[in-house]
Amino acid sequence: MNPHLGQRVLTWGPADASVVVLAVHGRGQEPEVMHAIAGRLGPLPARFVAPAAAGGSWYPLPFLQPIAGNQPHLDEALAAIETRIDTLLDAGTAAADLVLLGFSQGACLLAHLLLTRPRPLGAAVLLTGGFIGPDPIEPRTGAELDGLPVLLRSIEDDPWVPAYRVVETGRLFEAAGARLDLAIEPGTEHVVTDEACAAAADLIRRLGS
Repeated sequence: MNPHLGQRVLTWGPADASVVVLAVHGRGQEPEVMHAIAGRLGPLPARFVAPAAAGGSWYPLPFLQPIAGNQPHLDEALAAIETRIDTLLDAGTAAADLVLLGFSQGACLLAHLLLTRPRPLGAAVLLTGGFIGPDPIEPRTGAELDGLPVLLRSIEDDPWVPAYRVVETGRLFEAAGARLDLAIEPGTEHVVTDEACAAAADLIRRLGS
């Protein structure tokens, strides 16, 4: 049994909203962190669904470590997120109305998912994260994520997520056909900035209009 399945899920927002945001927290966090980040986005025409990782982490080691050291947890976590996506789609959410939102480890998990197991969705908001593992991953052909809006935001000297990996991740999204909005702001803290919140809110509002 996948240990990441059946964990607590926090939901909020209008039950009848057409846009659904799957919000994935970072290492050592709970879904309430994503609730707090969403609160900084202001009123949105969206319903949020935030699952909890078992033990507060989706995989055990830092994301730049060899992938083998994060297995089987990484594959289990990816499968758990795919199951959440499928559950939302089966419940009536259109793929074009589903947004993936992640912070830190959650953003890494979602970036890796989209780049290695691409599927058509509404948008992705990845706050301080990049694909997982020390080695480059194979670029896609340019059609897998055709037109997907991807918002990437990070901090220049973030203590956990180096800026070069965020840039590499952005290039891979562009190679896969995504519409990339990338910005790396100055600073040294592991935070979500006001600019990142404003950009994320604008993207979600446009999707829901």
